[in-house]
Amino acid sequence: MIDTAIKTIRVLLIDDHRSVLWGLEKLIYSQTPKMQVVGKFTSFAEASSQLAKLSPDVILLDLDLGGEQGIDVIPQIAPLTPAKILILTGSRDAALHDRCVIAGAKGVLQKEESADTILTAIERVYEGQLWIDQARMGRIILELSRKKSFEEQNPERKKIESLTPRELNIVMAVTTRAGATGSDIANELCISESTLRNHLSSIYAKLELTNRLELWDYAHQHGLNKPKSD
Repeated sequence: MIDTAIKTIRVLLIDDHRSVLWGLEKLIYSQTPKMQVVGKFTSFAEASSQLAKLSPDVILLDLDLGGEQGIDVIPQIAPLTPAKILILTGSRDAALHDRCVIAGAKGVLQKEESADTILTAIERVYEGQLWIDQARMGRIILELSRKKSFEEQNPERKKIESLTPRELNIVMAVTTRAGATGSDIANELCISESTLRNHLSSIYAKLELTNRLELWDYAHQHGLNKPKSD
C-alpha cells in the first residue's frame, strides 16, 4: 500500500517586524497541512535556544534584525539545526544577497514578492533546490572561484586567520625583540610567564611550528612582525 500522507514543511520565522511575522504566519497557515509555522521570533538571540526543539525544515530569516545582522547569523545557525535558510529582505543590495548565499543561505526573496512566490520558494528550498536567479548564480560561482584561487595561492592564510587578536599581539611582541627573555615579554604584555607559554603553545599548534626560532622566521615571512618605532 502506497503511503500518500503529506509531509508538512515546518517553517520558522525570524523578523524584527511583528506585522511581517503576523502576515507570514497567516500566509503559511493558509497552506495547512502542507506547511506550518513552528516558531516566530524577532531576533536570532530569541530563536537560538529553541531551534533544536522546534526542528524546522526551513527558516525564513530577515537580513536586518535591529541589533543583529542576518548575514552574521547564517553561519551560527548551521551548528544548531540542519534547517535550510531562506532570506526574506527589503534590501536591494545584490552584493549583500550574494554574500548571504556564499555564507550558506539557500536563496534570497524580496519582501514585496507575491504570496505565491514566497510559498513556492519555501517549497523549492525545502526540496533541496537553490532559490537564486542565473545572474546571481554566475556572480557567486565567479566569487567562489576567486576565493578558491586566492586560498590556493596563500596556503598559510587559514592558519594565520585562526590566531586570535591576543595571539597576534604575542607573535608581534615575541618576534620584534630577538634577545628578550620569556620573563621580559610576559612583563611587557602584563601576563605571567605561564600564561605566555600557554599562548605560545596554542600559536605553535595553529601555525604548525615548534619553537620561537621557527616563529620568528614565520612571522617575518608572512608580515606578522611589526617592530615598534624608536
